[in-house]
Amino acid sequence: MSITRIIEGLNEFHDNYFLTHRELFEQLSQAQNPEVLFITCSDSRIDPCLITQSQPGELFVIRNIGNIIPAYGTQNNSEGAGIEYAVQGFNIKVIVICGHSHCGAMKGLLQIGSLAQQMPLVYDWLKHYGEATRRLVLDNYKDYPSDKLLKIAIEQNVLTQIENLETYPIIRSKLHSNQLTLHAWIYEIETGEVFAYDASVSKFKILENRPFPVPNLLTRLPSD
Repeated sequence: MSITRIIEGLNEFHDNYFLTHRELFEQLSQAQNPEVLFITCSDSRIDPCLITQSQPGELFVIRNIGNIIPAYGTQNNSEGAGIEYAVQGFNIKVIVICGHSHCGAMKGLLQIGSLAQQMPLVYDWLKHYGEATRRLVLDNYKDYPSDKLLKIAIEQNVLTQIENLETYPIIRSKLHSNQLTLHAWIYEIETGEVFAYDASVSKFKILENRPFPVPNLLTRLPSD
C-alpha cells in the first residue's frame, strides 16, 4: 500500500464512515470508556478491531513485536505504563493477550542467533523478554518438527505473558478482588478462528460461545 492509497483511505473514511457515525465520534471526543485491554502483536495481518468487530472506543490496545509483556519492575517499560493506565484509569475488567499463527517474532526467537547482526534491536528485545519462552520450548520440545515447534512457542509465549501480567501490583490487586479476568488467545490467520486457553484441559480450544478466563490462583483470605 502506497502513501497515496493511505490518503485516499483517509478521505474515504472522513467522507463516508465518519459522517455516518458523527455522533459516536463527538461522544468519543469527550471521553473514552473501554472495558477490554487487548494486547497483541504488531504484525500487519492482525487487526484487533476487525477480528472482534469492535467499534472505536471499545478496545484499549497495546501492540509490540511478539505480544510480549515484560515483568513488573522493568525499566522504560511502556507496556507496563499502558497496562497501569488502562486498568487504573479506565477500570478495565478484561485483559486479552492474543498471539497468532505464523508469528515472525517467535520464528526469530527460536533462531535468535541469526538476528544479532541484521536486527540488533529485535535481538535485544527477544533475548531479554522472550528467553523464558525460548528456554522452555527448546529444553522440552527440541525433537519436534519445526512447524510444531513454532506452534508450541506461540502458545507458550502467550501463557508466559499471562504470568508476567500477574507480577503487576494493580493486576494482582484486581485479581484478588475478582474485578479482573485474564484471557489467553491465539488467532489463526489462515482460518480466521480464535483459540482460547482452557486451563481445565491445559489446551487451547476453539473460541465459540463462551470465554475461557485463565483461573485466578490468588487465594482470598476470609474476612475478620
